[in-house]
Amino acid sequence: MSCGFSMNPFTIVFITLLVLVLQSLSTFGDGQLLVRDYYKETCPVVEEIVRYNLQFAVLKNPRMAASLLRLHFHDCFVMGCDASVLLDSYGGMVSEKQAVPNVNSLRGFEVIDRIKYQLEEACPLIVSCADILAIAARDAVAVRGGPGWEVYLGRKDSLTASFDGANQFIPAPNSSLETLIANFKQQGLDIGDLVALSVLAHKRLGFTGSHTMGKARCLSFRQQIHDESAEEHYDISKRYTPFRRILRSICPKTGKDNQLAPLDFETPARFDNHYFLNILEGRGLLGSDNVLVTEDHEGEIRKQVWAYAADQELFFASFANSMIKMGNINVLYGNEGEVRKNCRFVNT
Repeated sequence: MSCGFSMNPFTIVFITLLVLVLQSLSTFGDGQLLVRDYYKETCPVVEEIVRYNLQFAVLKNPRMAASLLRLHFHDCFVMGCDASVLLDSYGGMVSEKQAVPNVNSLRGFEVIDRIKYQLEEACPLIVSCADILAIAARDAVAVRGGPGWEVYLGRKDSLTASFDGANQFIPAPNSSLETLIANFKQQGLDIGDLVALSVLAHKRLGFTGSHTMGKARCLSFRQQIHDESAEEHYDISKRYTPFRRILRSICPKTGKDNQLAPLDFETPARFDNHYFLNILEGRGLLGSDNVLVTEDHEGEIRKQVWAYAADQELFFASFANSMIKMGNINVLYGNEGEVRKNCRFVNT
């Protein structure tokens, strides 16, 4: 005679599968779900293909690492991380590529096209363009000496783009600290994320990469370097004055709009914490860099900037965590959106 109860074999199988699924999921803000090893069974070569193409692209053009990192940021801040930034104009839809922060500025689309083509050959209609952007951003940082992190996957691609959203939500190079805080808050990111991601967040009007690696066009920093009152904002100005003289030689008051200057003169090709050292000395190239210390009246942001300037590993850990958080902004998953065959166009 038995005691207790017995379960139907089908019930046991169902419960076991449910537990395995729940264990494999990682839940972020807004209840959205992205998954570890999402393509382990359906496309196990995805990360290898992305990494190979990224390394080749960066070897050919070192600025491409910063450009691909920026591409992911510009995607996530408009409608969420859904590859809307990759869509070309079609029918009545105007591409985000034509918006002021992006036109003649965003780069790396051909690299994503090449990755997508190879993935379609290996795993047709499996890997989303949004996930490609997320993996490429992580690898772009790693190939330049920055931190790595586990990219949670399962994003779907949007069916439309937002030209107006790209003009509205991507931070400008002359944004005030108050504007930047509000902008990040709207995306579900806090002040800690703002400081950690500031190395890539304050870009517009011709910026070509992340602020700890890459270059900017004269058009985007002319006002900053020709402001005679700028030195009054800094406790340390001895290194700012020669820095400004160098920039003025590159970028006069008029003309040479497309002349490039490195965002970090000391380590322009590496991902490191020199960005924070630079802004503490008043050597942030763009106005929106320097507001982290000049407009922080409470002093809390300045403390975080000092901490990152003193401890690169602390900055790397914070940056990785904030990148994971940013990568989950308004994610499409499950039956939402689609997996595009061509990242530039929707499937229908």
